[in-house]
This record gives sequence, structure tokens and C-alpha cells, in this order.
Amino acid sequence: MRFDEVWFRYARRAEWTLRSVAATVEPGATVVVLGRNGAGKSTLLQLAAGVLRPVRGAVRDRPRIVGWVPERFPADQPFTAEQYLLRMAALRGLRGTAQVEHWIERLGLGKHRHIRLADLSKGTAQKVGLAQALLVAPGLLVLDEPWEGLDSVARTLIPRIVGEVTAAGGAVLVSDHRGEIAGLPEAIRWTVADGAVHTATTPEAAAEADDVVVEVVARRADADDTVARLRADGHRVLGVRPLAGATGAEADR
Repeated sequence: MRFDEVWFRYARRAEWTLRSVAATVEPGATVVVLGRNGAGKSTLLQLAAGVLRPVRGAVRDRPRIVGWVPERFPADQPFTAEQYLLRMAALRGLRGTAQVEHWIERLGLGKHRHIRLADLSKGTAQKVGLAQALLVAPGLLVLDEPWEGLDSVARTLIPRIVGEVTAAGGAVLVSDHRGEIAGLPEAIRWTVADGAVHTATTPEAAAEADDVVVEVVARRADADDTVARLRADGHRVLGVRPLAGATGAEADR
């Protein structure tokens, strides 16, 4: 699946949320989407899943089967957890209940199967959303912060499920501000910033795409200590130079 010069905004006169996005998700790849809140991560994921359509450009070669798990599962529906999953299975063309039972058991939904979606906790509703996305093996699995509200057992399952999808040849696109997927071997990082998508294959390159340069002026006598403190706080120091145009006492600042 590829983004072919995709532009998107939510209203005709609004600012562009995404501009000229050109990126490809290869079969078997895990792509982790990073970026600040409001940068456009969820918009990018919804475009990938087909929930939104580009204003300009196109999303091409989207797999036939897409599993989509939004950040907040829409639980205000007149079904129990089991009824909802059975209906979603029917929409997927599945016969019988084997896959529904498999995911109810694997995600620990057994004691919740007869509870209405609206009465489930956020984490349990999120498990139902995850189950429906996996009833049929997806060619593309799109997860928007899937850990919200999940218990520790379910949280540890998600990286395993991601690995199973990619091992079967499917691709996974996931936003992950917690860093729980980003550590997977071979994970590709995309960083959304200022309407653009920067692609990287290492954590360092992904971080650089979202970096800014802040110049700091310090007294000459304090320069070494200042550099040491900045590095200890996790900042990169690009260099130390005299203050441009300064003479005399100014040069010592």
C-alpha cells in the first residue's frame, strides 16, 4: 500500500493536516507512526484504513482485507460483545463461530460476552475492537494507540499479534506514543510533523525528523558545564562557537 502525494484537510478553508505524503508500506512490514499530539497521526491512519479519503492524491494498492482499530472503539451500539463479533464475522463472510470463539478466548472476553458494548469498560471495549479487526487475517492491520485502557495481559499480546500478522505477509501500521512496538526488530518509523511524513529505519533517524535546533548562549567560563548538563538531559550538542559579532566582555557570555 502506498500514499501517492496525499494531501488532506478537514474543511475547504482549513489548514492542511497532511501535505504531499509519499510513503509505502511493504507486505510483512511493521510501521510505527510517531509524532506529537495533533500532528496528524490519526488522520494518516484513517487514510490508510480507508476511513477518510484524500483531498488530493490517492492511497493505492490497499489490501482487500483491512483490520482497523480506532483509538476509541465506538461502543454505543445495541449489541452484546458476542453479538457484535458474530455480526462482524458475518460481514466478513465467515461461517460458524470458530474465529469469534478463538478471539474471545485469546483476549479474555469470555465473562464479558453477554454484556452490552455500552456497559463495557474502555479497555474491554477496546479488546472487542481488536478482536473484530482480526477475525479474518488482515492484509493491512491499522492500530491507533491500541493500548488505551488495556490490562497488562492484553498489552503484552499486541506485539505478539503484530508479529503474527507480519509473519503471514500482512503489514501493520500502528501509532505508538508509549514505545511498546517501536522496539520490535525491523520496525520502520514514520514521524508526522508539520504536515509531512518523515520515514526512517532507526530510532535515531526517526527522532531527528522531529528535532529542532535551539541555540543557547552561555558565559565562556560556564561552557563546559553547560554542555555537560545538556548532554545529561538527553540533548545533542551540535557545536560550541564564539558569539557572532561579539567583542570584549560580550565574547565572554
